[in-house]
Amino acid sequence: MIRMPAVAGSFYPGDENELETMIRDFLDQANVPELSGKLKGIIVPHAGYIYSAPVAAYAYKLLSKQKKIILLGPSHHGYFEGLAESGCEAWNTPLGLIPVYELGNTNNYPAAHNPEHSLEVQLPFLQTVLTDFSIAPVLTGNISPDDGANLIDNGDFLVISSDLSHYKPYDDAVAIDKKTIELIENLDLEGFLKNGDACGKTGIAIAMALAKKHGWKIKKLNYANSGDTAGPKTAVVGYAAFAILEG
Repeated sequence: MIRMPAVAGSFYPGDENELETMIRDFLDQANVPELSGKLKGIIVPHAGYIYSAPVAAYAYKLLSKQKKIILLGPSHHGYFEGLAESGCEAWNTPLGLIPVYELGNTNNYPAAHNPEHSLEVQLPFLQTVLTDFSIAPVLTGNISPDDGANLIDNGDFLVISSDLSHYKPYDDAVAIDKKTIELIENLDLEGFLKNGDACGKTGIAIAMALAKKHGWKIKKLNYANSGDTAGPKTAVVGYAAFAILEG
């Protein structure tokens, strides 16, 4: 089974050349701060590229030699318990096929994956910055951070997909997102679960649980919202890129 693109031509260009040019432009414009520690994963937004890709590029610019990628993001199209894989052998994008490997300890739920954008929009970025890699696409359902962390804690590179606050006035969103970012960077899991505002909250919480377990840190690379990139300031969506670092 091959999972075909659901949002090519809407969330991002459906033309191969246009898509690759757009991504490389975003990467060229990202001025990434100097970091210390081995990169274990990234947290990136998942909106339409004109809105969130300028922020996501800050994280993707750090990737170079990763080979096995666990993609973790929320489901906008189905409710379920635990974690759900796609049951596919490969995923397709305008840039080509990506082989899939299974974690083997989750459920398959293709019906949730097929229309979902949160993982799909990450793939063209991965195809631009990496070669010869495979993915384990996983959607998060109802699961505790510790249980989720135990299911994916195998040493593979993590790509966590999440936007921040949704449809708040610009100034309110900036204040809300600042607090959420502080909770994430401080690894305040209890505070994040109670007060953090993010649509991929479960995936971020799993990453925070892993960071606390292994002594990693999570560092913000960039923040903006749709009012900064390509939308009005009356009702914005927040975006942040983070690096998950060992040491």
